[in-house]
Amino acid sequence: MLLSSITDERLAVFQWGIVLGASLVAAGCDLRTRRIPNVLTFPLLLVGLIWAIWHGGLLSLAEAAGACILLALPYVFLFVFAHGGAGDAKLMGAIGAWLGLTQGAIVLCCVATAGIVLAIAKAIAQRQAKIVLTSVFVSVYTFMLSLTGYKTMRFASNLADSGQSDGLDVPYGVAIFAGVSAGGVIIWFL
Repeated sequence: MLLSSITDERLAVFQWGIVLGASLVAAGCDLRTRRIPNVLTFPLLLVGLIWAIWHGGLLSLAEAAGACILLALPYVFLFVFAHGGAGDAKLMGAIGAWLGLTQGAIVLCCVATAGIVLAIAKAIAQRQAKIVLTSVFVSVYTFMLSLTGYKTMRFASNLADSGQSDGLDVPYGVAIFAGVSAGGVIIWFL
């Protein structure tokens, strides 16, 4: 029993080390180039899926795929409706493949919180809080309309464009690293 728990703890440390390291590299890339490269996200996803098969077989692979979708989906919506980055969605999906559903859901909440805090802090620092709040309203409004099938996307798009938010560009890779770090701390102490 003791040997099993030691082995599980070492595997968890390895798993979280990979996720933290990859998210740190992504944050650095995002700060420098405003992109999270595919050369980071695709291998991370592939190896995460292989890790899931090795660690738990096909059932674990199904959980990893589900977590990949769960963590990527909100960022796919942000990419489609609010002009977010595709690299953010790919990175979050890869992180989900490594962490699974339970830990992935905690990290997703932490990353979203870190992103909101980062955006608000940057908006306040640049005195653009009104633009950020307008952008959040428009994003939520557009998303809700897309769920209902209502065809007023042009209105929402025009409203978002009128915000003139060119000066507020948040490198979300930093929020992903902060959220992954916070999620790891929360999970470690649970």
